[in-house]
Amino acid sequence: MTKPLHFSAADGALLAYRDTGTGLPLLCLPGLTRSMADFDYLVPHLPPVRLIRMDYRGRGASNWTGAESYTVAQEAKDALALLDHLGVGKAAILGTSRGGLIGMVLGATARDRVLGLILNDVGPEIARDGLTRIFDYVGRNPAGRTIQGYAERLSRTPGFEGVPMTRWLEEAQKLAVETPEGLRIPYDPALRDSFLAAFDGPPVDLWPLFDALAGLPLALIRGANSDLLTRDSVAKMRARRPDMAVAEVPGRAHIPFLDEPESVALILDFLKRLA
Repeated sequence: MTKPLHFSAADGALLAYRDTGTGLPLLCLPGLTRSMADFDYLVPHLPPVRLIRMDYRGRGASNWTGAESYTVAQEAKDALALLDHLGVGKAAILGTSRGGLIGMVLGATARDRVLGLILNDVGPEIARDGLTRIFDYVGRNPAGRTIQGYAERLSRTPGFEGVPMTRWLEEAQKLAVETPEGLRIPYDPALRDSFLAAFDGPPVDLWPLFDALAGLPLALIRGANSDLLTRDSVAKMRARRPDMAVAEVPGRAHIPFLDEPESVALILDFLKRLA
């Protein structure tokens, strides 16, 4: 794959992105520690779209800018700056975990820029168990020295069923880099400080953000074994938004890979309706 392009954010940070294809603009926003490569699994299943992906600051091929800048608010501003850079007035958004929170912020505060929003295993209530699990690994290098060994450990992740080792190897290659000193994370370790500041801070009520999406086309994918998004939370979301399309993916925890039949069917139907 060719190297990603870069654009300059308002503070001068160089942020990586890819912009491929033509048609309906689809902005894909990855999870907390992840990169634009997360959507590689979905790409072969997509209809003709203008696929826009980015690495948040401090992640992947983007500049490291310090813990204080690794916030949902800043990342939402960066996503809008990317759309401005590309001359895209409106885009559909597919947000995985952290990316879904950013999508909710954009839907609530920049409504005129959003065609619709698909949330991948995230909502306005985030289960403490899921946050605690993230707390255990964010900003820390994986144990071991080889990608193969890391893939074998990932294959024992609770809640995932029927996932071939080839997929876990792909995941390991996205989540770590082999170096002479051992495995290293491909993002700024200071992301841990930003996450801890939010983790230890006062609870934030995200329901007003969700409610502000009223009237905006909305869909939700949930891993059936997710420890971040509970079925009870989904029920509350559907009570507020009966029109929200929902797919539950069996054999997946946090997060579905997005190439599962249930994920693909929901995404394709949603994009068809937007088009």
